[in-house]
Amino acid sequence: MYAERASRLAGAVVWTNTPAGPEPGRVLPDGCMDLLWHDGRLLVAGPDTRAHLIEGSPAPWSGVRFPPGTAPALLGVPAVELRDRRVDLTDLWPAARARRLAALVNAAGDPAEGLERAALSRAAETAPPDPLLGRITAALDAGRPVAATADELGIGARLLYRRSVAAFGYGPKTLARVLRLQRALALARAGTPLAETAARTGFADQAHLTRDVRELTGVTPGELLG
Repeated sequence: MYAERASRLAGAVVWTNTPAGPEPGRVLPDGCMDLLWHDGRLLVAGPDTRAHLIEGSPAPWSGVRFPPGTAPALLGVPAVELRDRRVDLTDLWPAARARRLAALVNAAGDPAEGLERAALSRAAETAPPDPLLGRITAALDAGRPVAATADELGIGARLLYRRSVAAFGYGPKTLARVLRLQRALALARAGTPLAETAARTGFADQAHLTRDVRELTGVTPGELLG
């Protein structure tokens, strides 16, 4: 069973998930990065360009999902280095520091609450998120073309690309594609027919939507929504 709530850290989400059975779970690309707890370990989920399948024993997971572009400053590592990866926190931080944080989370009555407190503590030690990253995300999520986004923000296409790779893990075209997928799935899950969903979210047609969903998630819209 999956559950989530808004975090006390602005824009973040705290979630828990206990798989219902042995079949693999499917985590879809969303432009975000997560700090994870599983079996007493702390891991970091990098930005995905395709669905990530979770296999193994159906043990509980907890996580804090950071808004797009904000996790690299908190974790001290460019997003591109974690693209399509799940890594132990000890691979990113000095081992003693990572173990101390894991001990604090494991000592909490609720690992999700412990993760949230750790994220809030880390945020208090770092500079606030660059507002430009939020503007990039908002423009692309609104369906703005990449070139138009660069012009509107006054940063140029090359700088937009460099900033995007460091903060989001990939260039603005990929980020726009991932965000469009999430917009389309939200509409479809709310009952909007796929043809209308495709038209409202910037796809050429329903066939284009189906191809994109299959490439990004590994299954068809019908399989995913079912």
